[in-house]
Amino acid sequence: MRSKKNIMCSGQSFKDTVDEFKLENKEFIELHDLLKVMGLCDSGGMAKTAIAAGSVKVDGKVELRKRCKLRTGQIVEFQGRKIHII
Repeated sequence: MRSKKNIMCSGQSFKDTVDEFKLENKEFIELHDLLKVMGLCDSGGMAKTAIAAGSVKVDGKVELRKRCKLRTGQIVEFQGRKIHII
């Protein structure tokens, strides 16, 4: 059985990769949706489990709220990958 702290949603490991996500006429995107849209997690359930395990950071701090609203300028970190919200 895997430790919750070592969850790899997509089975991939990313090392210091920085991507951008454009909101496109939206005010925000929820954290679990971002992980799905960016292909970091295969399902919403996997995204929510990774967040609950403390594996995701927003602006350098561990984020445990699955529906955390991400807005322009914020940075999400997960499995060595960074996503800048633009």
